[in-house]
Amino acid sequence: MIENNDKASASSSDHTTAQSGFDFDTVINRRGTNSYKWDTPEDPDVTAMWVADMDFRTAPCIIEALERRVRHGIFGYTKVPKEYYQATVDWFRDNHNWEINPDDIIYTSGVVPALSAIIKGLTVPGDKVMVMTPAYNCFFSSIRNNKCQLISNELLADAHGYYRIDFDSFAAQAADAKMLVLCNPHNPVSRVWTPEELTRVAQICKQNGVIVVSDEIHNELTYAPNHYTPFATVAHEVGIDSIVCCSPSKSFNIAGLQIANIVATNPEHLKKIDRAINDNEVCDVNPFGVEALIAAYRHGKPWLEALKSYLYQNYLVLKEYFRENMPQYVVTPLEATYLPWIDVRPSGMTGDQVTDKLLEQEKLMVCSGSIYGKGGEDFIRLNIACPRSVLVDILPRLKRVLNP
Repeated sequence: MIENNDKASASSSDHTTAQSGFDFDTVINRRGTNSYKWDTPEDPDVTAMWVADMDFRTAPCIIEALERRVRHGIFGYTKVPKEYYQATVDWFRDNHNWEINPDDIIYTSGVVPALSAIIKGLTVPGDKVMVMTPAYNCFFSSIRNNKCQLISNELLADAHGYYRIDFDSFAAQAADAKMLVLCNPHNPVSRVWTPEELTRVAQICKQNGVIVVSDEIHNELTYAPNHYTPFATVAHEVGIDSIVCCSPSKSFNIAGLQIANIVATNPEHLKKIDRAINDNEVCDVNPFGVEALIAAYRHGKPWLEALKSYLYQNYLVLKEYFRENMPQYVVTPLEATYLPWIDVRPSGMTGDQVTDKLLEQEKLMVCSGSIYGKGGEDFIRLNIACPRSVLVDILPRLKRVLNP
C-alpha cells in the first residue's frame, strides 16, 4: 500500500515546491560536517531521525545575510544592534499580536542556557519547579543542576492520543511550586495550548504565586487551524508577570548559530536573570546568530510558510501509512513541531526497547519517550523534518519492528 502513498506524496511534494520556489526535496548528505544529529551514530548506514533539527537548508534570505557577513572577513566580538531588537518586536507584533517592549529583551546563546539562567536567578536550592510531563528532557537537567526539586504534572491523553492538562492535579501541585516551566507549543506531545487553557494556567499560578517561564521555541511551527498564543499576552490579561524564551532556531533550522531571547516583563526578574546570565558567562552571542535572526524575522516568512506546508504533508504521509498498515497504533495529532509522538504499547515493548530494536535491526535512530519523563515510557518521538523520500524509505522499517 505504500506505493499509493509514494505517488500521492510525490505529487503533493512537487506541487509544494513548484508553488513556493523553495526546495525541500533534495537529500543533502550531512555526514562529515560535524553534525550532532548525523555524525553521532558511528554506523554510516544509520538514518538519523532523532534530535530536533531539520535536514533542509535554511531560508535563502538567511544564507545570503550570512554570506555577506562572511565576506567582511573579520569576526570579532559582537555588539547587538538596535535592528536586532526591532526585528524581534516587529515579528511578534505583526505575526502574533504580541507587543514586546525592547527593554524587556535579553539575548543569549540558546533557550536551554536561558532556562538554566532563569531558574538560577529566580529560585534557591530546594525550591520546587513544576513541569507538565512528558516534557522536553533538558527541563529536567536545568532544574536538577540548580538543585531544585521537580514536580511532575502528568498530562492526560485520550484514546486518540490528544493530550490535555489535568487542571485538578495542576491546581493542587501549584500550591507547592515556586515556578512552572511551561512548553508552548508542547514538545513532545505537540499540543498548541489554547488561549482558554493558558488563561487557566495563568489564573492558577497567580493564585499560588507561581512564576511562569514559557519555552516557546516551537512557536512558528504551528499548523492550521491551530494558532500559537504567546503566554505573555494571556499573562497580561490575567495580571501576572511573564517570562518567555523564544528563538528562530527551530523554525529556520539555525540552532547551531546559537541565538535566543528572554522576554521578561518584571524589572526585578529581568535584573536577576541578567545577573545569572552574566554569572554563567552566556551573555555573548556570535555575529552569525545576530544576522540570521534579523534576516529570518525580516524576510523569512515566505520560506517558513512553505516549510510548514511541506512538514504537514510529511505528517499526513506518516499518518496514512499507520492507518493502512498499523491501525492499532496511535499517532498523536500533530498541532505543532515536526516531531510525531507514537504510542508503541501494541508492540508489547517499551519505548526504550522499540528504540533499541529500530537501531539494531533497521539502522533507524529515533528518540525513546522515556527521556521525556513521566508518561513517556511507552512512546517514541520521530523527527519527520526531512525530504519526503527519506520518510517514505523508513516507514517499512518502522513496520518491520512494530508490526512484524
